Amino acid sequence: MSAQAVSPGVPPDHVSIEIDGRTLVVPKSSMIIQAADKAGIKIPRFCYHDKLPIAANCRMCMVEVEMGGRPMPKPQPACATPVADGMKIQTQSARALSAQRNVMEFLLINHPLDCPICDQGGECELQDLSVGYGRSVSRFVEGKRVIPDENLGPLVETEMTRCIQCTRCVRVMSEVAGTYELGGMERGENLQIGTYVGKPLMSEVSGNVIDVCPVGALTNKVFRFRARPWELIARESIAYHDALGSNLWLHTRRGEVLRTVPRDNEVLNECWLSDRDRYSHQGMYASDRSRRPMLKRDGVWSEVDWPTAISATAEAMRRLPANDLGCLVNGATSTEEGFLLAKLMRNLGCDHIDSRLRQLDLVDGKTACPFEMPIADIERASAIVLIGCNPRSELPLLNTRIRKAIKNGAKVHVINPIDLDLTYPPDSKQIVAPGGFVDAMLAYSRAAVDVGHTANHAVLSSALGSAETDDDGSALVKSLTGENRSVIIVGEMANSHPQASWLRAAARHLAAATGSAYNEIPLAANAIGLASVGVLPSVDGLDSTDQLVKGRQGFVLYGIESPSDFAAGTRSWSAIEKASTVIAFSAFASESLKQVADVILPIGLLPEIDGSMTNLDGVAQRVVAGVKPPGDARQGWRVLRALGGAMDSEGFDFNDIAELRAGITTSDTNAGTGQLAERPIKVDGLVRISSTASYRADAVLRRAPALNDHPITRGACVTVHPADGASFGLIAGGNTRIDGQILAVVLSPEVPRGGVWIESGYEQTDALPPCGEAIAMTGA
Repeated sequence: MSAQAVSPGVPPDHVSIEIDGRTLVVPKSSMIIQAADKAGIKIPRFCYHDKLPIAANCRMCMVEVEMGGRPMPKPQPACATPVADGMKIQTQSARALSAQRNVMEFLLINHPLDCPICDQGGECELQDLSVGYGRSVSRFVEGKRVIPDENLGPLVETEMTRCIQCTRCVRVMSEVAGTYELGGMERGENLQIGTYVGKPLMSEVSGNVIDVCPVGALTNKVFRFRARPWELIARESIAYHDALGSNLWLHTRRGEVLRTVPRDNEVLNECWLSDRDRYSHQGMYASDRSRRPMLKRDGVWSEVDWPTAISATAEAMRRLPANDLGCLVNGATSTEEGFLLAKLMRNLGCDHIDSRLRQLDLVDGKTACPFEMPIADIERASAIVLIGCNPRSELPLLNTRIRKAIKNGAKVHVINPIDLDLTYPPDSKQIVAPGGFVDAMLAYSRAAVDVGHTANHAVLSSALGSAETDDDGSALVKSLTGENRSVIIVGEMANSHPQASWLRAAARHLAAATGSAYNEIPLAANAIGLASVGVLPSVDGLDSTDQLVKGRQGFVLYGIESPSDFAAGTRSWSAIEKASTVIAFSAFASESLKQVADVILPIGLLPEIDGSMTNLDGVAQRVVAGVKPPGDARQGWRVLRALGGAMDSEGFDFNDIAELRAGITTSDTNAGTGQLAERPIKVDGLVRISSTASYRADAVLRRAPALNDHPITRGACVTVHPADGASFGLIAGGNTRIDGQILAVVLSPEVPRGGVWIESGYEQTDALPPCGEAIAMTGA
C-alpha cells in the first residue's frame, strides 16, 4: 500500500471534514450522518438507525457535499456517503433543504391522515419532521393506496397503510433477531412489508420492531388505545425475569404500569428489550394478586390487618423448632429483602435457607457467580461454546450478542441435549440425551488432559482417566486453545441436570485448560446478589434440595406460590404440603399457595419496591418504586422490618432503606465444597429433558395474557424423536398419557433418540418426573 499524506494533528485513521462551517476530525470509516451525530448536528432521517445496517431507503437525510472545491452534482444521502479528507458538507443549504422537503412530500403522498386516532401520535418521527419539512397543502390529488393489515401475533399491532418502507423492522428481525420473518413484497408503488405467509413473529425480541418504527405502522398491541404518551409518567427500572437486568422505563398512569420500553445501556441491553420484559407488566394485575394479609383459621381464609398478621407470623415462627424450619426464597427477590430474611432466620438459629430452587444437584455447593467475560464483550469473542444452553429462551439479548460475534468471525460450538434453532449455524454441535451428557463433557475434558492440562480435582481427574475422547473433542480443545478471546457458556439445561456438579466441574476444567472465560448463566434474576448476602445454607444447613427431600416441620416461602417455581415441580410442593406450618410472603394468593399456607403476607413486585439486584456481570443496580403495591400490600423489606421488630430480632431498628443498605455486608460465597454427585445407574427407556418455558418462568410471566397467547408458549406437550414416537405408537398432533397427565405429542428430530423434551412451567408438566428420570408413556 502506498503511503498516504496525513494532515497535521489528524490521527492516521481519521480525516478532517467540515460540516456547516465546523471543522471536525472523524474516523475514516464514518458515514456523514455518524460524524454529524457525534458533533450534535441534526440531520433528519427515517431509515437510518445506528444499531442497524445501512439501507438508504428513505433519502430524508440528503445533504449537499463538496469535494476538492467542487460540489457533487446531486445531494447525497448522509447515511450512505462515507467521509473523505477535505470534504465539506452543508445540511442547511437551500439545496439540501429543498431535497429534504421534496422527499417529505413523496413520503406523505400515500400516508393516511389519521394522526388523531394513531397510537404513535405524540412520539411519531414522521409527525415531528413533517412540521419542519412538510408542505401545508398537498399537491397529490390521486387516491391514496391502502395496504391490508397482517396479524403478526398478540404482541405487535399493524396498520401497514402508514408504512413508509424504511425497512427498519425488516433489519431488526434479520440482523438482530436472526429470524428473517419480515421482508418487502412487490415493487415500486406496490411495495409492502410483511411476513409473506401471514404468520406471527416467532422471535423472543420481536417487540423491538415497535421501537424502531418511525411511524404508526407497528405499535404495541397490549398498549393500543390505553393512553396518550403525554399522559404517561416515565420511571426508571430494571427487568427481573432473567439475570441480565435490562434497563427499562415503566410508563405509568394513575399508579398503573401501562407500558414498558427499553432504556439505553450499551453494556447490558443496548437499546433493545426482550418480549417477556416488555409485556410482563400485564401479569402484575392478575385477579389473584395478593392485596391484604390473610390468615387461615380452621381451614378458612380471612383477611386481617397488618398488626394481626405480623403478630400471628411472629408467634408461629417462635413456636417452630429452629432446626426444623426451612426457608425457600425466590431468586428474583431484592438484595435488601434477602439480607433481612437471612438475618431473621439466623437470629432464630435456623441455617436452612436457600434460593437455588431450579437445581437438582447442589452437592458441590456452587452458587451463581458473575460472568468472567462481561456480556458486552461476548460480541467480540473469537470462539464460543454453549453447554446445555438455549440463549434464545434463557437470555434473548445474550443471543443477539452471540449473533454479532458470529458476524465478526466468531466460531460457535454447541453441546446440548436438544438440537435447537439458535438463529445462527454453529461450527460444530453434539446433541446428547441427558443420560450421555456427563460422558460427553468428560470426553471433551479428557481431550484437554491429552494435550497436557491435568485436572486439579481428584474425583474428576480419576473419572477422566477412564473417559474416552474422539476427534471432535480434540478439535474443540485445539480451536479454543488457538483463540485469544474464547468463552464457555453454561446454561439452564446443564445447571438443572441431576448431575450438574459433574457438568460444571468438567466445563470449568475445559475453560481453565484452554484459557477460556467461564460464564455460567444464573438461573434467577438476583441469584448472585442473594448469595452475596447469605441467602445460602451454612455448613450445617440444608440446601433447597435437601430441605424438600427430608422435609421440614415448617417452611417460610418468600416469593414462591406454585410448584412451577421448583425444578422437581409437584414432588417438591408435596414436601411443603406435609409441613405443619407454612408462612408465605407472596405477591399472589394462588389456589396452590392457599392449599399449603397458613399465613399469606402480601408484598410488592420489583416495579413496586425500592431495592437492588445484582446482574450477571456482578453489577448491583438500584431501582426506585415506579408504582405502589396494590391494596394493602407492602414493600417486602418493610414487612420484614416489622416482623423483625415484633420478634425483637437484632438489626431491625433502621428507619429507612438508606440505613438498611448502610448495614448490608456482602461476601464471596462461590468457593463451593468440591464434591461431585454419585454417578447413577443408567436409566432404561426414555429420559426426560427439561427446560423452562420462556414465558412461564415465574409468577408474573405465567399471568401475562399476551405472552401466554403467543405461539412461543407451546403449552404442555412432549417432544420425541420420530423413531421413538413410532416405537411407542405416537403420532404428531395426537396425545399421550404420562403419570395420569394427558399431553399433546410433537415429533421432531431436534430431540435425540432416548430423550423426551418436556418444558416446565405448566401445571400438567409440574406433576411429571424431573429432568434425567425415566418417562413412561402410554396411549391417551
